[in-house]
Amino acid sequence: MPRIFDNIEESLLPALQETLAVCERADFCVGYFNLRGWRQLHDYVEKWSGGDGNCCRLLVGMQTLPAEDLRAALSLATIPARMDNASAVRLKKALAEEFRNQLCIGAPTDEDEQGLHRLAAQIKAQKVVVKLFVKHPLHAKLYLLFRPDPINPIVGYLGSSNLTLAGLSKQGELNVDVLDHDATQKLARWFEDRWNDHWCLDISKELVEIIETSWARETPILPYHIYLKIAYCLSQEARAGLTEFRIPKEFGNKLFDFQKAAVKIAAHHLNKRHGVMIGDVVGLGKTLMATAVARIFEDDHGLETLIICPKNLVRMWEDYKEQYRLHAKVLSITRAIAELPECRRYRLVVVDESHNLRNREGKRYHAIRDYIEKNESRVILLSATPYNKSYLDLASQLRLFVPEDRDIGIRPERYLQDIGETEFIRQHQCSVRSLAAFEHSAHPDDWRELMRLYLVRRTRSFIQENYAQYDPQRKQKFLTFEDGRRSYFPTRVPKTLKFRVDEADKNDQYGRLYCEDVVKIINKLDLPRYGLGNYVAPSPDKPPSQPEAKHLDDLSRAGKRLMGFCRTGLFKRLESSGAVFLQSIERHILRNYVYMHAVENGLPIPIGTQDVEMLDSRVYDEDADDVNARLDFEEDAAEEDANTRQQSLRTPEQFRAKAKEVYEFYEKHAKRRFKWLRSDLFIPELRDDLESDAKNLAKILKSAGQWEPAADTKLQALLANLKKTHPGEKILIFTQFADTARYLERQLAAQGVDRIAGATGDSNDPTLLAWKFSPVSNGKRANVGPLEELRVLVATDVLSEGQNLQDCHIVVNYDLPWAIIRLIQRAGRVDRIGQEADTIVCYSFLPAEGVNKIIKLRERVRQRLKENQEVVGADEFFFEDQRDEAKALNDLYTEKAGILDGETDNEVDLASYAYQIWKNALDANPELEKIVPDLPPVVYSSRPWTPAPEKPEGVLVYLKTADGNDALAWMNKAGESVTESQYAILRAAECKPDTPCVPRHANHHQLVQDGVKLIVKEERVIGGQLGRPSGARFRTYERLKAHAEDIKGTLFESQVLHKSIEQIYRYPLRQTAIDTLNRQLRSGITNQALADLVMALYEEDRLCIVHEKEESNEPRIICSMGLVEKAL
Repeated sequence: MPRIFDNIEESLLPALQETLAVCERADFCVGYFNLRGWRQLHDYVEKWSGGDGNCCRLLVGMQTLPAEDLRAALSLATIPARMDNASAVRLKKALAEEFRNQLCIGAPTDEDEQGLHRLAAQIKAQKVVVKLFVKHPLHAKLYLLFRPDPINPIVGYLGSSNLTLAGLSKQGELNVDVLDHDATQKLARWFEDRWNDHWCLDISKELVEIIETSWARETPILPYHIYLKIAYCLSQEARAGLTEFRIPKEFGNKLFDFQKAAVKIAAHHLNKRHGVMIGDVVGLGKTLMATAVARIFEDDHGLETLIICPKNLVRMWEDYKEQYRLHAKVLSITRAIAELPECRRYRLVVVDESHNLRNREGKRYHAIRDYIEKNESRVILLSATPYNKSYLDLASQLRLFVPEDRDIGIRPERYLQDIGETEFIRQHQCSVRSLAAFEHSAHPDDWRELMRLYLVRRTRSFIQENYAQYDPQRKQKFLTFEDGRRSYFPTRVPKTLKFRVDEADKNDQYGRLYCEDVVKIINKLDLPRYGLGNYVAPSPDKPPSQPEAKHLDDLSRAGKRLMGFCRTGLFKRLESSGAVFLQSIERHILRNYVYMHAVENGLPIPIGTQDVEMLDSRVYDEDADDVNARLDFEEDAAEEDANTRQQSLRTPEQFRAKAKEVYEFYEKHAKRRFKWLRSDLFIPELRDDLESDAKNLAKILKSAGQWEPAADTKLQALLANLKKTHPGEKILIFTQFADTARYLERQLAAQGVDRIAGATGDSNDPTLLAWKFSPVSNGKRANVGPLEELRVLVATDVLSEGQNLQDCHIVVNYDLPWAIIRLIQRAGRVDRIGQEADTIVCYSFLPAEGVNKIIKLRERVRQRLKENQEVVGADEFFFEDQRDEAKALNDLYTEKAGILDGETDNEVDLASYAYQIWKNALDANPELEKIVPDLPPVVYSSRPWTPAPEKPEGVLVYLKTADGNDALAWMNKAGESVTESQYAILRAAECKPDTPCVPRHANHHQLVQDGVKLIVKEERVIGGQLGRPSGARFRTYERLKAHAEDIKGTLFESQVLHKSIEQIYRYPLRQTAIDTLNRQLRSGITNQALADLVMALYEEDRLCIVHEKEESNEPRIICSMGLVEKAL
């Protein structure tokens, strides 16, 4: 009787191995051959000499799927298909590709690698010969083993097992041994007939080639090729854009190569995702690039464009629109609320300086977002500073065109690793593949992965390294314009302008302001106007109306943040100009008296701005306390002539009289600028604190005395710089405040500085001023005569956005922002394409005695903010660590080179960065275009590495997830994660073409598997959104989850209950279940009764709509690189 091998009670593999051990050759016929499974038999074949009579002949049949068999059996065609040479070649190639794909699946192991090496060697030694039978489908599974036994020379195994590890030993099969002499002879003849058939094709050489070009090859792969493989795959989005679009002919040679690349990549993002952010740093031509992208979509898709920009850039955009024949409307962002609701449909919207739309609660933000949503417009965002410190700034801009619940195809993987997907859903109730999901993540890696989809961003250093040419005479890099002119990349040179501050000298104006008493007074201010929420009466005699109640609620929310900005704003004005500081103190006192006038007379209080942006000099350069300033920042109020400016108010009587006059003006002519609240809605302490602050601030005015410009040491130092150090040269003076700009313009002109102008956010036509100051870079040389051309321009930071000012190469920072990034951005206003100077000279004003006074002052302010829990803006610090701030200030004081460069490579968007690596490699060696893309999956190499504490030895792993997303992991030698930052890993993989390949770690393949497990370990479920917290699904899930925990380990614990809870989490409820559960939940059902009800619905299949199991794509390992410590 034959033995039965079903792999359950008895496995076929041990019997096959036992027989092979005493055989001298074998013939196998199988429908499927797993190359990796050969290692189970290779030791037994190795002892054979090879060649006819001493080898294993392996016949592989062309197996078809059951569906194809059924189709062939029921086919109406009566003529059987005939085999021909072309079909045979096609089938041979198909099977070869199937073998190749086998080696792309799963993770590598040492055993697999050794087994494949042995298989290739045995085929080359003719110990194994493999043929493909293509005449007709062949499903047979036959193993014939020939031994030197005269009585029983052939042992056969016949059944269902293919030549795979599973087929021979694991999965259920049915095989029998055949020992009968006559039967085995017949089986041998049957095999011989097919082996010698005309349509039995030898594929031995092809298999050797497949193995030797796979990850299991014995010839080492260069680390440089693995590095390029990573870059090639990560640059897919960039490469797609570069081949997909053409630059419109109107732009001719006006775009540099780096700009053309950005335009095409941005167009790809815009076409694929309906939105893109062009975030190149200042001075690289974002306006021109956005215009080119808009023209592409006008030419290709017929889209007209709406351009929304700051008021001061309207004229510049109008000029671009005319020059490049763009069918577009230019709209000042200040007119967005008034005009967008009635604006006709534009299918493309450009938002310039989009970082100004960080506040998603603002009316202007809502107007723009609603217009985009209503008209289904594509969106181009332009910003050199997409975010400050909060990634929510970035999310707010993206939300203009990305609905929070849209499936964006990627997940915040780093955050999900920390919290787990189930807990994420429970806490946040949003899709894990949505923008809303990313808003909950604080991991930079998550945001970099998100911005790969939407951001195009390059830095000056990136452009210099990859696109610029080198001038050996000037020893500088440059770009070349279409007319042959060169645009150099100048060196930024920091210089210090020092002014005297002597507290001991009573005649020193700055000494009187920088003294300890002034700092103490400002730090002790209660600032009741900015913290009105602290003064709301708990039980007023007459309750507030509904609108009043809403205004009071808004006051409570805004308080701490407004107070923080107000306090720092006063100190910033002190650092800017003594004259401006005193002006602000006077205004602050006057506004306090206006409030006191209302309270003392039982009148409604005119509540000023509760918008933080009004106190943020990045956005609004006027003084919010100026009684003449526009105070409704969000509304598009018409400009109105205010009453005459107050002059030198000092006594309480003067302030009271002026306050009465101002209040009456507000009441009659500016009522809509304010929110008016009854004074009886506030407690009496409001008036007391207003008066206390006013009295304390009046002490500063009294001790300071009348400001004398002639004794203004800071102003005189600037004047000397203009007249003596740089006579006749163009100079751009920056300040944070419009008051300082007006003061400087007025005083410098009075001192004989001619051809000077001041430009602020409130200037009527700042673009015209920019053209007059920098006519060459703006292409307006023919329109600006010598007498019209400006030599000195005093500008605020608000004005400086987007303007070409590079005819000048000298920048003076009259005041010092509290974030060094803003100094770098100021330098970037003149360090733009078209700058012809060798150096950009950047002056910064600092006290002659050193920077300790400023450092101590700022530390005192911050300590006060911390004590009061007052919140300030995201850029209120030079760096996270105040020790770094002190270092930065000292570096400015000592004029340290490089302090104003301030760019890092990781600011470049990953797709552009990776593409540039690939492009540079191809430029150097075009043959790589055939080598690198064709490298097979799972391929690996190892490179020499110098480990550091945070950069240890280990393995870099790159794979495509089941969703087709890129994922990378850096594993140390112990199998622990170092980082999953794609930037960090790409940089770690960086190497030269001649970097040698070194022997891999002994556990390289295990580390690759560890990396794969790390990346794919997150929970993968269908559905998972439990709906709103008040819904039946959410409430039932939460209650049953808690109930299951309560009865865990008791007699009442039920597996059916656990399955029911899992089903509710995974799948949506049936409508009948929703109705039933809602009724029971309203009736106050107990947890146990709810559990019984749900289990009954589950068992009757009436609980959830269960989806059929979706096809799951396998993660695919692309490549890996070992980092091996160099031998000493």
